[in-house]
Amino acid sequence: MAATTVTDTGGVRIITEVISATDPRAAQLTAGSTTSPPTASSFRVRGFRRAQPKMLGTIHIFTGIIHICFGIILTASEHEAPSLPVASGILFWLGVLLLLSGSLLVESDKRENILLVKTCCVVNVGVILSTLVATLIHTTAIARDTPGCEATTPHGMKPEWCFNPKNKKLSNGLDSILVIFNLLEFCVAVAAVTFGYDAIKQQNYTRMTL
Repeated sequence: MAATTVTDTGGVRIITEVISATDPRAAQLTAGSTTSPPTASSFRVRGFRRAQPKMLGTIHIFTGIIHICFGIILTASEHEAPSLPVASGILFWLGVLLLLSGSLLVESDKRENILLVKTCCVVNVGVILSTLVATLIHTTAIARDTPGCEATTPHGMKPEWCFNPKNKKLSNGLDSILVIFNLLEFCVAVAAVTFGYDAIKQQNYTRMTL
């Protein structure tokens, strides 16, 4: 049976209850006391999760797969006269980088690891720079003539597809779509880096336990 004492001190009443070891409540108190309080890094990771890293990572994975698929199709169709994006290989290495970034973002939503958040920031800085380069390459490809169809090439030496304007329109349409995807990837990477930087620089908080 629990013993209870009441003490009045300075207008404050203190009630003390002593619970025996056989009391069921003693096991509950013991279990509750062994639970470790949240660490400072867990609070910082929760701040990073406000950016919905799982959703951002899904976008990067989806667009990364699209880049790789486009890269395979265009490389196979333009093996004779590859366009600037195909020749640079940007569709493949940007796609791989997006898959890596997306996987890290999705994993950071599952694990409370501040080191994982820092890795996400580093990779997404690379994504930001890569999307800017990719946008420049695609816009340059749109402004240029189709490879092998330049104005300096003699009329008799131009391939047959040069005389079909629909081919250039199709190529420009694909580059325009990829530019839109690059802008989306850029925005996602900026959001990930912004929230990740805030989480890394956030002050450590110590929770008081009684």
